[in-house]
Amino acid sequence: MAQQQRSTRRLMDIQFNTDNSLTHVSGVAERVEAHLRERLGRFEERLTRLEVHVGDTNGPKGGPEDIACTIEARPRGGAPLSASAEAADVDAAVRSASSKLVTVLDRHFGKSDRHGR
Repeated sequence: MAQQQRSTRRLMDIQFNTDNSLTHVSGVAERVEAHLRERLGRFEERLTRLEVHVGDTNGPKGGPEDIACTIEARPRGGAPLSASAEAADVDAAVRSASSKLVTVLDRHFGKSDRHGR
């Protein structure tokens, strides 16, 4: 991975990774982290880490919705959960993947709450 940034200020660590085909991503890691903390903050005490992987699926050829984003959430004491999306730019791909991940986490934690875990 070309770029990696990590934040350990809070309970939930966020790791941001891009592939070599993405350039000019300065400031993106900070925007992505802020968005994820806002969107997924209610799960913060239940998650140890979020890993965000962003890449350009078509490289220099370009094309519509060629930025892929996968977000993997690591619940405390559980198996990783993930969601993916593709969009025209990094921010849109992250927003879409994070919305999907909220649904996955709601289902996961809802089930564990109902079963007393």
